[in-house]
Amino acid sequence: MSTVDKSIITDPALAPEGHLKIDWASAHMPVLNTIKAQFEKEKPFTGLKVAISLHLEAKTAYLAKVVQAGGAEVTITGSNPLSTQDDVCAALVEDGITVFAKYNPDAAEFKALNMKALECKPDLLIDDGGDLATLLHSECKNLAVNLRGGAEETTTGIIRLKAMEKDGTLQFPMVAVNDAYCKYLFDNRYGTGQSVFDGINRTTNLVVAGKTVVVVGYGWCGKGVAMRAKGLGANVIVTEIDAIKAVEAYMDGFAVMPMLEAAKLGDMFITVTGNRDVIRGEHFEVMKDGAILSNAGHFDVEVNKVELEAQSNEKRTVRRNIEQYAMKNGRSIYLLAEGRLVNLAAGDGHPAEIMDMTFALQAMSLKYVNEHYKEIGSKVVNVPYELDEQVARLKLQSLGFGIDSLTEEQAAYLDSWAEGE
Repeated sequence: MSTVDKSIITDPALAPEGHLKIDWASAHMPVLNTIKAQFEKEKPFTGLKVAISLHLEAKTAYLAKVVQAGGAEVTITGSNPLSTQDDVCAALVEDGITVFAKYNPDAAEFKALNMKALECKPDLLIDDGGDLATLLHSECKNLAVNLRGGAEETTTGIIRLKAMEKDGTLQFPMVAVNDAYCKYLFDNRYGTGQSVFDGINRTTNLVVAGKTVVVVGYGWCGKGVAMRAKGLGANVIVTEIDAIKAVEAYMDGFAVMPMLEAAKLGDMFITVTGNRDVIRGEHFEVMKDGAILSNAGHFDVEVNKVELEAQSNEKRTVRRNIEQYAMKNGRSIYLLAEGRLVNLAAGDGHPAEIMDMTFALQAMSLKYVNEHYKEIGSKVVNVPYELDEQVARLKLQSLGFGIDSLTEEQAAYLDSWAEGE
């Protein structure tokens, strides 16, 4: 059966536009291009089936094609209902990749599409948020019979996987790609920082300069969002539960306060915590008329939509990806992209040059876990430093930059405890 016959997508006729998007992305992903050339020669995944769950847009599509170039039979599904691009799905099907994904399915269909992707009984896995891994440990245990291991893209997924490992229920090794230096230093900071405001600005068509932007959470994503908000001319407030990160935000030049205080001052709110209900009923009650809420964490639970709706008289869509909640006290609060990832649900996600490094790590980590799954065992492991550094070196080469190396004397000096003068 061909991939066309097996796949479930919205419209095969959209493929030409999808190909253009993928071609544009791949032209700006030199590191992944290098790895693709290596995979075409080495064929590290020959005879293996790989299931992928990621935000299904052009850059992800190119990663799928790189894995396919390594000899794999690839099946892909979306990791978020609103980030799937139907034209990209159609293009992948034309390229021989099985796709189970549509833009904006309801919750039941979204889950069913994820489960269909696992029916190939994959040997390897690339996951984003732990959705596929969770299914393979629950309703789809019978589909994990061939699974050697996989790689996880984001903080939320790693939290779920480590909880499984702690409980002794994790059944296969997973590489924590999110925790690699080339992921969180660049993707989480520069990628999220830029793409969040790409999504907000194209959706609202409002100015950021002069507004008070509340960044909820000061991890690597929060740092990037705060930095970009400041660069756009906003007054930035950071809220945190971690005292060390709060001090860091203060020393980076941002106001720091509890969420209940920040809620009274903010014009725009951006959540990046990976936790639930960080903006909730007590905060909605004191917000300004016209406050704009958005989320850049993986799941749509950071803004409590149930409590927001309970405090409103009416909800209506006033612009694509903007819902207005008419509050009972006469104010309006606006929620972007249904509280889902604003940078992907209302934008195109991270820049191609950023995802070039992240997806290079994904490809190399998949190769690593395939070669070492027996010795790793059922654990969550970090990306080996040599792979992280390899991706950074390839990135530097693509930019035309070089770096220094230690002389023999310098290396000996650093290795010796006796030399201190």
